[in-house]
Amino acid sequence: MQMVMDRAQAQRHTVRTLMLTQVLGGVGLAAGATVGSLLAERISGRTDLAGLGGTFQTLGSALLALPIAAVAHRLGRRPSLTMAYVVAALGALGIVTASAISSFALFLLGSALLGSATAANSGARYAAADLALPERRGRDLSLVVWVTTVGSVFGPNLAGPAAPLARTLGLEVLAGPFVISTVTLTLAGLVMTWLLRPDPLLLSRTLAGEEYEHQKGSVGRGFAAIRRHPAAALGIGVMALAHVVMVGVMVMTPIHLVHGHASLAVVGFVISGHILGMFAFAPVMGWGVDRYGAPPVALTGGLILGVAAILAGLSEAGFSALLTVALFLLGLGWSAAFVSGSTLLVGPLTVAERPGGQGLADLLMGLTAAAGGVVAGIVVQHWGYAWLAHIALTGAAAIMILAAMALSAERGAGAGRTVD
Repeated sequence: MQMVMDRAQAQRHTVRTLMLTQVLGGVGLAAGATVGSLLAERISGRTDLAGLGGTFQTLGSALLALPIAAVAHRLGRRPSLTMAYVVAALGALGIVTASAISSFALFLLGSALLGSATAANSGARYAAADLALPERRGRDLSLVVWVTTVGSVFGPNLAGPAAPLARTLGLEVLAGPFVISTVTLTLAGLVMTWLLRPDPLLLSRTLAGEEYEHQKGSVGRGFAAIRRHPAAALGIGVMALAHVVMVGVMVMTPIHLVHGHASLAVVGFVISGHILGMFAFAPVMGWGVDRYGAPPVALTGGLILGVAAILAGLSEAGFSALLTVALFLLGLGWSAAFVSGSTLLVGPLTVAERPGGQGLADLLMGLTAAAGGVVAGIVVQHWGYAWLAHIALTGAAAIMILAAMALSAERGAGAGRTVD
């Protein structure tokens, strides 16, 4: 009984700490989301390269997912997540420097390192699941996703207020939000290293009676585990497709708005609505997963993403209510797919297998979304924003197919248990 109480107390402390770092990390990531593509366009002088900042950020989050998972496997969640936030802060500082010296190469490098914050925020949801009881896993995981709303909605609206700060420092106005990112991401790393005690992954290993096995790499164990569990593989597929649809459309939306003469304040408003959709309703998604199962929520997410793509394709350049609604739904559909896909992944994996499996999941998510960002820039440059939305619609349809497969497998397994 005492062990259960200790576990519950440690889980509550873990979730509270992660919620605090998610707010700081959310501000750090979202502050530059409004102006990232605009800054890339200004430094490079080319519209077709405007999406590369977001693409490299996503690519960075993918490539850094494996080192972060390896550190978690060897040392625990606290050092791995602290490292991720520190790297991200260095990336934001690199972007500020790139703006000052007009170096597109340094801008891309900084964007890639900034992607470490995405990997940290993704890893935080897994840390929330380490000590969670199975019947509360969806809700605990979604709470950590949800609180990102505070920082992520507030962050894009700093584009305007950050302008005087940038001028005071003698910087390009578009670099101002990344100064704020540098500060908040540094704070996130400090809070993580001070407060995430006991380490949830290490404690969960102790409670499960599992020993750390250095000779068996976390990634290799994760890959082997995912091959054994189709539900985990389907969860990765759902998350990867949702991520590529969301990133591809979102990263080019500021360009679509500004080309229609929308102001930076308007761009910030639309992106804030999108991020609100991404995170604000995560607890509802978590409750839905715990109540009805992950596949139905994933199916709903694919459907919402499809509606978002259709509405975005119908919008004209510049600000419109239609585009605002489309971006909100784009975030909402992603939220449903992200929470349900994460739960599908975590469920069948043991504590020892989770860091590697989760690292592989984030790697695949990042790589597919990075490719989507590259394609998005090319598509908008040559064919327009509407065609980008049409392509996103096919990704939403693929998510619904995977969700239907997961639902069928779940029902088949349930029937098999009934027969037994």
